[in-house]
Amino acid sequence: MRFSSFTYLVGQGLHNLRANRLMTFASMGVLTVCMLLIGAAYLLGVNVDAMVDYIGNQNETVVYMDLDASEEQLAAADAAIRSTAHVTGVTYVSPQDVLNIYSDMLKDYTNLQEAFANDNPFYPNYRVVVDSPDNIAAVRSELVNIDGVYQVNAPLDMANMFVSLQKVVSYASYTVVLILAIVSIVVINNTIKITVFNRRKEIGIMKLVGATNGFIRFPFFVEGVTSGLLSAAIASGVICGAYYALTRWYAENPSNLSQMLGGQLVPLTDVWYYIVAGFALLGFILCGIGTATSIRKHLNV
Repeated sequence: MRFSSFTYLVGQGLHNLRANRLMTFASMGVLTVCMLLIGAAYLLGVNVDAMVDYIGNQNETVVYMDLDASEEQLAAADAAIRSTAHVTGVTYVSPQDVLNIYSDMLKDYTNLQEAFANDNPFYPNYRVVVDSPDNIAAVRSELVNIDGVYQVNAPLDMANMFVSLQKVVSYASYTVVLILAIVSIVVINNTIKITVFNRRKEIGIMKLVGATNGFIRFPFFVEGVTSGLLSAAIASGVICGAYYALTRWYAENPSNLSQMLGGQLVPLTDVWYYIVAGFALLGFILCGIGTATSIRKHLNV
């Protein structure tokens, strides 16, 4: 295709946007609303997934060492724990540290420092943080085999609960996104068919005067792509702006519940490119390709 023909057809497509602005606004409105619903469902799923993951990662696995463990055993155990796969944090708590913690907790009732001044009954231990709840069982099985380890307390039941909850939330959120995407495809496809049907006489005249199928399709393709990308831009601006305002409000109005759930929502900087790229792709496929393929049956004159 020559450049002059290309620019002419692009111009025709843009002209058709203005000439048929009522149907253009209708299709853009439907697509924008569908994109907003998909974006809201996606952001909800991402944030719930992140909150469940945060809560699950707060559970520590406690490795108790033998009461008579030597300094060499403690040092070797420390190195072995830190080198264990999926371990992201290790904190050593000496028997004296444990005694100090319980002394502060029970200072209004008894003096543990005096009671255990000569015989500290608490075990030296390591507080271990695992990168994901679904790896706690595997980490525990390795920690129990370290020399000098007396006992390993791992929150396996709670970890399994969080893993199950995370899977349910993820599947539910992305199922909603998929359903909304399918609904969007059906609605937009029907809107495009109505638009093309209203212009079937125009297509027939162009065909009768000798225009090729590609020559007829291209302006419709330009028209569809432009309306789709405009819808994507509008939806991206609205959803990103609204989400930015929500994250600001959430951060500036902390509560006990929000602190328990991590204190903040997933930052906009971590998700905006998925939203923009997803909307642009959706607009291109639905409107651009959908419009070009919907006129196929009207080309047979």
